[in-house]
Amino acid sequence: MIFQADFLTDLTRRIFSAVGSHDAEAEVVAQRLVNANLSGHDSHGVIRIPTYIKWIQEDKTKLNQTISIETDNGSMVVVDGRFGLGQSIGQQAMALGIERAREHGVAVIALKDSAHLGRIGDWPEMCADAEMVSVHFVNTSGMGNLVAPYGAIERRLSANPFAAGVPTNDDFPLILDMSACTIAEGKIRVALHADKQVQEGCIIDSEGKPTTDPRKFYGPPAGSILPIAGHKGYALSMIIEMMAGALTGGSCTNPERANILTNGMLSIILDRSKLQTDDYFYTEVKRYCDYVRSAKLLDENNKILMPGEIEYNTRAQRSVDGIELSQTTIDMIQETCDALNVESGLQQ
Repeated sequence: MIFQADFLTDLTRRIFSAVGSHDAEAEVVAQRLVNANLSGHDSHGVIRIPTYIKWIQEDKTKLNQTISIETDNGSMVVVDGRFGLGQSIGQQAMALGIERAREHGVAVIALKDSAHLGRIGDWPEMCADAEMVSVHFVNTSGMGNLVAPYGAIERRLSANPFAAGVPTNDDFPLILDMSACTIAEGKIRVALHADKQVQEGCIIDSEGKPTTDPRKFYGPPAGSILPIAGHKGYALSMIIEMMAGALTGGSCTNPERANILTNGMLSIILDRSKLQTDDYFYTEVKRYCDYVRSAKLLDENNKILMPGEIEYNTRAQRSVDGIELSQTTIDMIQETCDALNVESGLQQ
């Protein structure tokens, strides 16, 4: 079924209000979950609602949390997310980082123990909106143990997202939002709900055999996600674990924390105006993007896209055409609504 973004935003807001979120938090979570769907990242959209509510009810995710500063060195800050909803905690952490970057020229925000941060591309987009350049390293301690090291068949790494953003004078900023593994776990869940296969070369079963069946990934016994580009993606994952786990104080992937999902994120935010003038920076960004786009195409029916352009185009299209949800996802959200006595309107 297809739903308009405003409908899903209102429903999500009411669900989180029903479970106890204050108005501001319910609004932030609703806007960011639905924006993930609008951007084409259904794995980080409203499909997450039942899981988030379950974690809240199990006291694994805390409502209405405010970040606390653990260590403050001016331009370098360690922030405790206090297991709060990641859409709210991430936004608070980035607001602090942008403020400190304006003051010092650069800010390093080491965020530990946030609940699931959602679509990581939100955070470089937020920084780019403030005309900041940023890079972000993310890991998941404990429950997010999903990825096998290169040459192994057992999970030892989290998905290890990496994101970066550059503001432009174009319609959208340049946004890189990727993981060091071949596929996000949420995309495997989307395939499972839709009774579809995942792409080849992404996952293995518990015996290390390649598979496209999401059921063999989840098991039991559980399979693993593969790193991107073999040994290169594995090495990148290790570095991201160090940045987001060891440097933030939130722990690298740790089986001793397997009962809870927390994200760590190390964000480096640069006030580019303290390095180059607006005229030079934006002119050079546009010049180079135009130069890259001018390359001769292998297939003249295609076009060269900039990082973040697919999400920009998808948001425009889905804002008009709506967001498609699988029946399994609809049923799971409906079950959550029934348990919270929230009128969903999903079955109309």
